[in-house]
Amino acid sequence: MAEYLDILMFGALVVAILSGFPVAFSIAGTAIFFAILGWSLGVMNINLLGAMSQRIFGLLTNNVLIAIPLFVLMGAILEKSRIAEDMLDTMGRSFGQLRGGLGISVILVGMLLAASTGIVGATVVAMGMIALPTMLRAGYDPRVASGLVCSAGTLGQIIPPSTLLIILSDVVSNAYQQAQYEQGKFSIDTISVGQIFASALLPGLTLVGLYIIYVLLRGWIRPQDMPPAPADMPRPPLSEVVQAILPAILLILAVLGAILSGIASPTEAASVGGIGAALMAAVKSGANRRIILFGTLCLILLAIGAGLFPVRLQRSDLSSGSYALGAVYMGLTLAGLTAIALALRSMVTQKVLQPALNSTLTMTAMIFATILSAGIFSLVFIGLGGEDRVQELLAAMPGGATGALIFSMLFIFVLGFFLDFVEISVIVLPLVLPTLIIMGHDPVWLSVLIAINLQTSFLTPPFGFSLFYLRGAAPKEITTGQIYAGVTPFILIQIIAVALIWFLPQIATYLPSVMF
Repeated sequence: MAEYLDILMFGALVVAILSGFPVAFSIAGTAIFFAILGWSLGVMNINLLGAMSQRIFGLLTNNVLIAIPLFVLMGAILEKSRIAEDMLDTMGRSFGQLRGGLGISVILVGMLLAASTGIVGATVVAMGMIALPTMLRAGYDPRVASGLVCSAGTLGQIIPPSTLLIILSDVVSNAYQQAQYEQGKFSIDTISVGQIFASALLPGLTLVGLYIIYVLLRGWIRPQDMPPAPADMPRPPLSEVVQAILPAILLILAVLGAILSGIASPTEAASVGGIGAALMAAVKSGANRRIILFGTLCLILLAIGAGLFPVRLQRSDLSSGSYALGAVYMGLTLAGLTAIALALRSMVTQKVLQPALNSTLTMTAMIFATILSAGIFSLVFIGLGGEDRVQELLAAMPGGATGALIFSMLFIFVLGFFLDFVEISVIVLPLVLPTLIIMGHDPVWLSVLIAINLQTSFLTPPFGFSLFYLRGAAPKEITTGQIYAGVTPFILIQIIAVALIWFLPQIATYLPSVMF
C-alpha cells in the first residue's frame, strides 16, 4: 500500500471536498494526514515540510497575486453600486426587439462585465435577478434563458482581467521555469501576466462570437424559444446607452491598456481599476459630478505627464522648469485625491463601500487559503513520489506529446465536474505542466487551452459554481433540471472553442507575439 499513497492521497482529497467540508481545510488536512502516514511507513522524509515556510513567504510576497484582491474589489464596487444592473437593463432594451436580441444583449453585457469585474458570481447573480425575469416575461424557454445567464457569467474567467488568468499566469510561469531547469537551461525565460492576458483576449472574443452565433441559429431554427421582447419595452435613446456603457469601456481600456502596453504592472493596473470603479460609483450615487470628473481628468493628466516627463525632486541639479512641473504634478495629485476622498465618502453614505470590502475580503481569503493549503498538498504529494508518477504516466501515453496533452485536458475536464478552478490550478497543473512544456508545447498556447477548459468547471453539473449562483438568484419556477439542460449546449460550444484554438493556435499566440 505504501507505494500507492500518492494515488490514495488524491482520491481522499476528492472525497473530502465532496463531503462538503471547507475546501482549504480539506486540502491541508488530507496532506498532513498522508504526510504522517507516509513518514510512519518510511516512504516520506517529514523534513520536506520544512520548505513550507518558504512557500508561504513566497506566496504572500508575490507581486502578481497581489493584484487579485484589487481586481476583486473593482468588481465588487461595480456590483454593489448597481452599475452592472444599469448596463444590463439598458442593453436589454436596446436589443430586445430582435429575435434572440435579449439573449445577445445578455452575452454582450456578460462580456463587458467580465472585462470590468472578472467575478463570475457577481455577474451571474446580477443577470439572474435582472435579465432572467425579463427573458421569461418575453416568452424565452426557461432552459435557454438559464443557459444564457450561466454561460455569459462565466466569460469573466477567460476575458482578462480575471482571477483565473492571474493564478494561471503564476502557475504557468513557475512550470515554465521548472521545465527549463530540468532541461539544463539556467538563463531562463519567464511568462508574464501581460502575455497571458494578451493570449486570452482573442480566444475570449471568439467564444463570445460562438455564443452569439448559437443564439442567432437557435432563434432562426426555433423562434418560439427566443421571441422578441414585448412591444411595450421602449428602446433607450443613444445618450442613455452611451452613459451606461462608456464608463465601463473606458475602465476596461485603462486597466487592460496599461497592462498590455507595459505602462503598469498588473497590481498597479488593478489599483487604477479600483479607483476608477470608486469614481464611477460616486457619480452613480449622485456625488458632485463636476468635482469627480475634474479629479478624474487630473489623475489621467498626472499619469500621462509623469510617464512622459518624470520629475525627481530629490536631485540637486533641477532647473526652475522642473520645479514648476513638479508643482503642477502636486496640484493634479491634490485634485485627484479630493475626488477620491469625495468618492469614498459617497460610497460610505450610500452603503456601498462596506459590502464591497466584505465581499472582497471573503473571496480573497478563500482564494489565498486554498493556494496556501495547496502548497502543503503539493509538497506532500511530491514527497510521496506523486510527481514522478505523473511524469511517467504522461510519458507512457500513446501518441507522444499530443496524447499526453489530450489525456491532461480530459483529466482536467473531468475534475471540473467535482473541483473548483482554484483547486485544479494550484494542485493539478503544477504536476502536469512542466512535463507538457518539456514535451514541446508552447506554454502561452497551453495556458489558453487550459483556461477555457477550466472555465467549463463553472458550468458542469453537479458542482458548477455558476449553476449554484443562478439557482439562488433564479425565480422559483426555474427548476434545477432546466438549468442543467440549459448549460449543456454552451459546454459543447466551449469544447468547440478548445478545438478551434488547438487547430488554429494563432488565435492565442498572435497578440503575445506582436506585443511582447
